[in-house]
Amino acid sequence: MRDVVILGSTGSIGTQALDVIAARPGDFRVVALAAGGNDVALLARQALQTGARLVGVTRATVVQDLQLAFYAEARDRGWSSGDTRLPRIVAGPGAAAEVAAEPCDVVLNGITGAAGLAPTMSALRTGAMLALANKESLVIGGRLVTRAARPGQLVPVDSEHSALAQCLRGGSAAEVDRLILTASGGPFRGRTRDQLRDVTPAQALAHPTWDMGRMVTTNSATLVNKGLELLEAHLLFDVALDRIDVVVHPQSVVHSMVQFVDGSTLAQCSPPDMRLPIALGLGWPDRVPGAARPVDWTTATSWTFEPLDDDAFPAVRLARRAGTHAGTAPAVFNAANEICVDAFHDGALGFVDILDIVEQVLAEHLSDGRRSSRGVAEPTTDVRSIWRSDDELTVETVLAADAWARERARELTKRT
Repeated sequence: MRDVVILGSTGSIGTQALDVIAARPGDFRVVALAAGGNDVALLARQALQTGARLVGVTRATVVQDLQLAFYAEARDRGWSSGDTRLPRIVAGPGAAAEVAAEPCDVVLNGITGAAGLAPTMSALRTGAMLALANKESLVIGGRLVTRAARPGQLVPVDSEHSALAQCLRGGSAAEVDRLILTASGGPFRGRTRDQLRDVTPAQALAHPTWDMGRMVTTNSATLVNKGLELLEAHLLFDVALDRIDVVVHPQSVVHSMVQFVDGSTLAQCSPPDMRLPIALGLGWPDRVPGAARPVDWTTATSWTFEPLDDDAFPAVRLARRAGTHAGTAPAVFNAANEICVDAFHDGALGFVDILDIVEQVLAEHLSDGRRSSRGVAEPTTDVRSIWRSDDELTVETVLAADAWARERARELTKRT
């Protein structure tokens, strides 16, 4: 029996993780949950269903609503007041990090965005296995995170990195030639940059394969998600960026591949279903029987692969640049993108403008922040005081770079 903490329990990853756990009650037990606080009714239902002893909520203003939701859920279950043992509640910006420190065997970090960094560091300090779906915390934390992790403590939950971890069992580190990340290509595969100019938020959210939240789905449409995954693979598996390729595979059945020095390539294949990598993350290194359905080899099908169009989708190229400079550059890349995605959905920014602004913010961070050749005003904060190398990374310096990039991206979106 493994005790599990789930961060981001009301999101896509969290709800699917709870489905996996509910199907294997003899293998996993939920001891704590954390969520942002947008859906207190669901959080209360999850807590009482699992018997979690601790619940964290980021929005402190919803604590009373959460308590009322507990009582409403207990009433709906027919529990009397004497039978109701409510979980302890922690609230505020540090709630997820506090929940991540709860004694357990596995912490599943399914939080979206840079907010996952502090909980990731908190979980690593406990020594528990960290099943990481929050790629942003590893990307922005970089060597700060990998240095904090014990050997084997970080287990990937992204389908691509779970696939790589499985394939890497087929050979030693010295036998690995290249890692090959697959990408569905998103809803706009095959379009040119000009054809992307009039893309609407609704179209960007119509992913052909995966059902995800707004940020991740938009990142999949721009391929920023694949850029983040490139950096994640580099850090997780300690493989140089120039030895990691991205190939477009629209069917999303081959989740990633490892090419070995003798010319052999191993691929992990399964129908697109996040329950498989989630289950493997919770049970690592053991597989969870029946986690997801397998490929139907009795049905004729075709799998195709094609190169990435860097002109229409420059996100992977920009991520490589950020990863090459390392330090605080990946945090700036991620933070600027999060602001631009929100601005796009608010109608303040065009689809192609997202990465144009990300590129400019990253360029300013990597230079001295002076006026660009396009005459855009200087940043309000001295970029040179924000930049840090890998050796200088702390949670504070990463978050300072994150904050600067968000402010700069906001300034630029107002001028677009």
